[in-house]
Amino acid sequence: MKKYLLFDLDGTLTDPKVGICTCVQYALSFFGIEEPDLDKLTPFIGPPLKDSFMEFYHMTEEQAEEAIKKYRERFRDKGIFENKIYKGIPAMLRELHAGGMELAVASSKPTVFVQRILEHFHIAKYFKVVVGSELDGSGSDKEEVVTEALRQLFGGGIVEKDKVYMIGDRHFDVEGAHRAGVESIGVTYGYGGMEELVQAKSDYIVRSVEELRRLLLREVKAQQGQAKVMRKLWKVFLPFLLFLLVRGIAADALRWLVFSAGGAPGEGFLSVRDDSGAVMRLTGNGAAFLSAFGFAAGGAAVACMGRRAVMDMREDVKLLHLKGRPGGSYVLLAAALLGLTFGMNLLLSLSGATAGSDSYQAVAESQYGAGLLVGLLCYGVISPLSEELLFRGIVYGHLRELLGPAAAVFFSAVLFGVYHGNLVQGIYAFVLGAFIAYAYEYFGEFFVPVVLHMLANLLVFCFSSTGVDLKWMESWPFCGISLACAAVSIVLLRRGKFFVCR
Repeated sequence: MKKYLLFDLDGTLTDPKVGICTCVQYALSFFGIEEPDLDKLTPFIGPPLKDSFMEFYHMTEEQAEEAIKKYRERFRDKGIFENKIYKGIPAMLRELHAGGMELAVASSKPTVFVQRILEHFHIAKYFKVVVGSELDGSGSDKEEVVTEALRQLFGGGIVEKDKVYMIGDRHFDVEGAHRAGVESIGVTYGYGGMEELVQAKSDYIVRSVEELRRLLLREVKAQQGQAKVMRKLWKVFLPFLLFLLVRGIAADALRWLVFSAGGAPGEGFLSVRDDSGAVMRLTGNGAAFLSAFGFAAGGAAVACMGRRAVMDMREDVKLLHLKGRPGGSYVLLAAALLGLTFGMNLLLSLSGATAGSDSYQAVAESQYGAGLLVGLLCYGVISPLSEELLFRGIVYGHLRELLGPAAAVFFSAVLFGVYHGNLVQGIYAFVLGAFIAYAYEYFGEFFVPVVLHMLANLLVFCFSSTGVDLKWMESWPFCGISLACAAVSIVLLRRGKFFVCR
């Protein structure tokens, strides 16, 4: 969770184009270089002036220092105010400051000029620390600026780098942040642009001040949410208990109807009856239909809460969605699912856990006794859809709001495991639930966990109920390969993760 925000000035808080570019024109004219098009001078916005004069006009170090003197000759009293603050910036800073965030400015511009600009736009009061360069050009490297800003923000003590964002519009800001060990947010409304920020590997990218405000206020809301955890936990447990209650009542009601209804002796589609027509037991199909009916009723009971939670999550993850996600990400996701599904089932089987659990054996006998089509419908479609609405839609969504994504993945997976009622299924459900929640966070669409859960159930049901000979798979090497495939796929997914507001 972030609490410390470092802002670049030019191209992030203010638009200095006219002032900077006109002063660059003025400095270039001293060397006999005429450049009437201000747009061609926008690359000067952001990086140190000395570097820009040397790079773009091939000046020597001495010439660049002379150009800076001419630049500041005009900038000091005139160019500095040929500037405008981006719409929405003052209101955003006010909200962040009021929400308890600690703000700083980290700019390559000389500190004396940064202070005057902040005061001119009446936003200096929001910043605890203002760090820029020296007039002689020293201290203008972005890593130095960020490091010094952090030192001052933390009073010279231990810097909590995991609680810091550096926000800027150029690759210098991103690279300086990364070298200083903090995460970066790139803004495309400035002068760097999407391509530059992507190449610099900005951790997050936003396209407008409003998107930046929403992204940063997530941190404020998260901090406020943590202070109200106990008061909000009912949003997690109330629908969970309601789901269990309605599911149980619905399944029992249907069971009563089946046992009360008359029928011919022998084995029917739903039940087995004795010579008097009384129901002795349910068939596999009957157990599947009872289970599916209960799941459908439970899902319907929490549908409204689930829909709201999914919509809230969708709005939030738009700020964390992957930019230009390649199709390869879906391939890795599928590989991870296959590896986890086969690997965990083999691990539990080869270790003797499944054979040693009477409660698991009873559940497996009931489930896998259903016909193929009935089982696929009940266990492969209806139950995973209902469970995802509850566990990823509601439980994970609210825990994420209260505790943050990492803790929400863990605790929602724990609850998913406990919910299954026996140790074997609980272990498998915990691992699968954590993976599904991570996939939801990664891709940001509710259909992803639903499809993953359905595919996992369908795979297990098909291989377990059809009697296909898979003895060649039942070995520790294949188990290890499957789990390794899952681990490698998840690592590759994580490495390819790239956040961007859309």
